[in-house]
Amino acid sequence: MIYPEKIATQELRMLALGILADELVEKFITGSGSGGQKINKTSSCVYLKHVPTGIEIKCQRERSRELNRYLARKELCDRIDEIKNGILSKRQQAIEKIRRQKRQKSRKQKQRMVADKRMQSQKKNERRQSADE
Repeated sequence: MIYPEKIATQELRMLALGILADELVEKFITGSGSGGQKINKTSSCVYLKHVPTGIEIKCQRERSRELNRYLARKELCDRIDEIKNGILSKRQQAIEKIRRQKRQKSRKQKQRMVADKRMQSQKKNERRQSADE
């Protein structure tokens, strides 16, 4: 359930970004994927298109149509905010973080990492020897 305050806040954000209700094409379609008969029979998936920018969003995260509608509009606001202000969205930041983590380490970094592991190993061995005595 979405509280009226959240919906009002979202509408204010949409107005601040210049998104009008007339510019949105909103359709409710049957979902797809896992979930069996229920997902295939109910129209809880929300398709949202912002005509001026051409941004299309399809949201099927929750079982509730209203909640999916709210989430789709939130995603639309985030994308338009990203375009207007040029800031990276949380999703983009997460993608960049993963890219940095997966990036191959330089030779110096690898040597430093191995040296740190050796030091840790020596500490543990010294602790073990002092505990045995």
